[in-house]
Amino acid sequence: MTPKYFDIHSHPQASEYDADREAIIDRLKDTETHTIAIGTDLESSKQAVELAEKYPEIYASIGVHPVDDPTKSFEVEKFESLISHPKVVAIGECGLDFFHADKATDYERQKKLFLDQINFALTYDKPIMIHARNAYEEILEILESMKDTKLRGNIHFFAGDWAIAQRFFAIDFTVSFTGVITFTHDYDEVIRQAPLDKIMSETDSPYVAPVPYRGKRNEPSLVCEVVKRIAEIKSLDHELVRGALVQNALNMIR
Repeated sequence: MTPKYFDIHSHPQASEYDADREAIIDRLKDTETHTIAIGTDLESSKQAVELAEKYPEIYASIGVHPVDDPTKSFEVEKFESLISHPKVVAIGECGLDFFHADKATDYERQKKLFLDQINFALTYDKPIMIHARNAYEEILEILESMKDTKLRGNIHFFAGDWAIAQRFFAIDFTVSFTGVITFTHDYDEVIRQAPLDKIMSETDSPYVAPVPYRGKRNEPSLVCEVVKRIAEIKSLDHELVRGALVQNALNMIR
């Protein structure tokens, strides 16, 4: 079944949902929303796969976050036990983060962790879900050097400018936006100018709930507010944008 909305980055396995996870998933069904549950380490990746196996509305991305736990490495043989599941559709979230870590002391560790996951994604022909904070130039340096490979993917929670976005588009990567766009105009220019087939919608739930839910716990079914705002910024018909963003997500995971 083709969903009505697609949240390409959420964390439904997070502890914030332990008390009412079934209700959250019921609202996915009610709103005809699909989502990708994102792993940030081996355990949360396993949990993402378990949810994807149980619910038709959920897919899984498996990987290791660059800075959540600096002691974690990408253990290929353990992730190989997950990659064969048919609902594992991406690798990550992986990338570089020099907001929470010091580049001078942590760059080499993060770069190796990122490259390990890039190589894994290439081996299994999966897109990568990229986490980037204060690191767009460093990530582009790596990705642009691999533009002649089959590497593809999405820059989640995009917060760069139009020049940065264009460089990602040039190597066939997409960018996705969260509920932040409902309460700031910082990304209007990128959204307005970006080709519709290069952007996607996400929640990053349980974080950054969109207006009119700002300040509350976010959930994947609220991605409809992100889609609504993208249509407003681009001055396009809501149904046109809604359908295009769903198709973009389906194109990435198929």
